[in-house]
Amino acid sequence: MFEDYDVGDFYDEMFLMPGVPRPEAAFLMQTLSLLRDEEILRRQATAEQSLLHLGITFNVYGSQDGIEKIFPFDLIPRVIAAREWAWIEAGLQQRIRALNAFIADVYGEQRILRDGVVPSDLVLTNPAYLEACRGLRPPHDIWCHITGTDLVRDCDGQIYVLEDNLRCPSGVSYVLGNRSVMKYTLPQLFEAATIRPVATYPSKLLETLKRLAPEHILDPTVVVLTPGVANSAYFEHSFLAQQMGVELVEGRDLVVDGGLVKMRTTRGLKPVDVIYRRIDDTFLDPETFRPDSLLGVPGLMQVYRSGRVALANAPGTGVADDKAIYAYVPDIIRYYLSETPILPNVPTHLCRDPEARAYVLDHLEQLVVKTTGGSGGYGMLVGPASTALERDAFRERILARPEDYIAQPALRLSRVPAIVGDRIEGRHVDLRPYILYGEDIFVLPGGLTRVALRRGSLVVNSSQGGGSKDTWVLADDHDLTRP
Repeated sequence: MFEDYDVGDFYDEMFLMPGVPRPEAAFLMQTLSLLRDEEILRRQATAEQSLLHLGITFNVYGSQDGIEKIFPFDLIPRVIAAREWAWIEAGLQQRIRALNAFIADVYGEQRILRDGVVPSDLVLTNPAYLEACRGLRPPHDIWCHITGTDLVRDCDGQIYVLEDNLRCPSGVSYVLGNRSVMKYTLPQLFEAATIRPVATYPSKLLETLKRLAPEHILDPTVVVLTPGVANSAYFEHSFLAQQMGVELVEGRDLVVDGGLVKMRTTRGLKPVDVIYRRIDDTFLDPETFRPDSLLGVPGLMQVYRSGRVALANAPGTGVADDKAIYAYVPDIIRYYLSETPILPNVPTHLCRDPEARAYVLDHLEQLVVKTTGGSGGYGMLVGPASTALERDAFRERILARPEDYIAQPALRLSRVPAIVGDRIEGRHVDLRPYILYGEDIFVLPGGLTRVALRRGSLVVNSSQGGGSKDTWVLADDHDLTRP
């Protein structure tokens, strides 16, 4: 199936050139070449059936053909060499330390704003900046306990950070599900190389959460707070709760009583010590944020401020994953850590700046334009694939509210071979590693490789037709070609 595979003029994650695999992928190529084409296709179908039985799904808001979707999966894994992963891991750990310091500062002394490193108005007028969080001191001074940072590789091989997700990053359940299915479907591949495991993530997550509980609580009660079954990531909420062995609750299951947050049970109210919340900041507590919220818990923030319950992630972290703030992360790293950034940002134009705005408006056909608070691939203009009508519409939007938009060059994202029908073709990918900030900073080896399954598409989001692959980080680069 690889005989006619076209590497193209992109960076291919598996091949150096046609027929010549990269050293870290040589074992993969050798093992797959032992299987007949029809056997590979049969195992792809088996993998899809396994995911269906496992119920690995996501919900699409506004879908006309039903809400629940099976998350597409491609059998050919993405392989990352141990040495490259070590560099990525160090860069992510550095970035999280700096972002955590930034969040603590802007809700505290605001030194970085006074020193003019980040414009004050960019932070203080940001919808994600929550005045109610001023002066908060979360346990151990950690705000961003769970982060999903999106990485992309350009055609020259350089890896960039595309964006940071510090509110309610999703997708790790697919990492765990993909690995489980791969071990069942192609066990011989795992015999060909030493691949770092991902199955420890739920226990690492639980350990991170329990550490947040008040010190006098010896056996903390942890819950996962979900908006409910209609949420796009509900499968993940229930999956992680089950894997950690904790309760999955909705806002209506919790109540503030006697200065504590308590969970309704068949045996009465039970105190809750740590809440892994999977609902947005402003829905957490109608008494503090949105009064119309039916998803949160009235009085929750008062208990949080008193230190009698912990929240992960801490409310207010969204200010650090705004796409305009993103442009300043290299400066944030230098300011707080006095270090050179390890992982570079994608060059970013802030349309709030007149000079940058003029450049963007003159080069819309070459750029990707995003809203500063957008997510999921919505509200985005991919210039090279856009029509004149679409560009004109975005031009008007930018001129009307320039502060709401950023623009970046349209990167030529790296590709990975994917099974398309009965052929193998290259498809563009990104990577979302997951980072846990507890006693130390743990980076899950690999993360979620998202695939733009539509030919030529650069949009990898599941809501926009994307799928996923298993991501393999090699434990050792010394024996890359072992069959």
